[in-house]
Amino acid sequence: MDRPAPTQTRTTGPEPGPTPATAPPRPRISIIGAGPGGLTCARILQQHGIAVTVYDRDPDANSRDQGGSLDLHEDDGQLALRDAGLLDAFFALARVEGQEMRGLDPAGNVLAHHLPDEGETARPEIDRGQLRDLLLRSLAAGTVQWGHTLESVSGPADGPRTLTFTDGTCVEADLVIGADGAFSRVRAAVSPATPQYTGVSFLEAWFDDMETAHPELCQLVGKGSAHAADGERGLFAQRNSGGHMRVYLMQHVPADWIAANGLRPEDTEGIRAHLLSAYAAWSPGMLRLITDNDGPYVDRPLLALPVPHTWEHSPSVTLLGDAAHLMPPLGVGVNLAMLDARELARALVHSPTIGDAVRDYEQTMLPRSAEMARRLEGGARSMLDVPGSGDERHGPARS
Repeated sequence: MDRPAPTQTRTTGPEPGPTPATAPPRPRISIIGAGPGGLTCARILQQHGIAVTVYDRDPDANSRDQGGSLDLHEDDGQLALRDAGLLDAFFALARVEGQEMRGLDPAGNVLAHHLPDEGETARPEIDRGQLRDLLLRSLAAGTVQWGHTLESVSGPADGPRTLTFTDGTCVEADLVIGADGAFSRVRAAVSPATPQYTGVSFLEAWFDDMETAHPELCQLVGKGSAHAADGERGLFAQRNSGGHMRVYLMQHVPADWIAANGLRPEDTEGIRAHLLSAYAAWSPGMLRLITDNDGPYVDRPLLALPVPHTWEHSPSVTLLGDAAHLMPPLGVGVNLAMLDARELARALVHSPTIGDAVRDYEQTMLPRSAEMARRLEGGARSMLDVPGSGDERHGPARS
């Protein structure tokens, strides 16, 4: 990759190797975003001796909660971890029992039930924080530069690009990889697209010490996850490691529904009373998944990028994961991001130039993500369908 052979002169002795004066400069690769996609790309590049720096806006690795559990699929997320040399370490952390899935009605009756077969590893669960820590530990010291909030990407399309951070510092890069999620700052360098509200909002609730404090809910949800809906509203309960559980309450509401009902995000009791009214027809046992949470609710409106989302090729900037193809949470998010990372890293390893690598990567990634986005377009609304009603995409998947 961008490494022309040095000019050599024949002598009567052994041919000398390249000197520092003739050795080509190493390409400067900057990844924005230390999520699973960005870290996977960095890990695979380092496995092949290619230097890379990751910039992230968080002040450190432990400054915020990384979210709930996700399932890594054997044909994308697990492939990426195999290339990263981390698949065995992943399985040491993964919860195969988390593949259990229940479909419930509002009364708590089981409508559908998937129990994983013995030895099944198609979609084992892992906490997002555990996956991120696994990837972070695998990188060379100093790879991730914390506390760097990107403000803009400037410079000519053929590079080099200038990264300007909000603290006033600037960095030059031959390739900028945007792995910075839904509200990507890198995206603006190649595309004017912005995420739009899907019409469905999640309200996240946390539960702690499940086996002791919430044993009835353990029995209701099982060891994996459970989805229930009545056509207008729903919930998705997801067991996490360490005795924790998250429940996502799903509603077809305006994006500002909390304020529109005279509430504030920190008004836990007020929101709880509103939810009891909205879910009044659900059974008392199911309502405990809505009201017995430990701590506040977290509002998470679902956003998506236009379908399809494409951009004109630039040899110095590209995108992966949600920065490239934000979709409803129906089982593809992190898995696609890690597959993107694998394919981009492999292209950078094997292509003669950075521009060739980016073009090869995008020629595969953009059609694939467009096809998936078309399949899932409008899928946020389908999460409110009654489980087993005919749409097999019911329930938000963990990734």
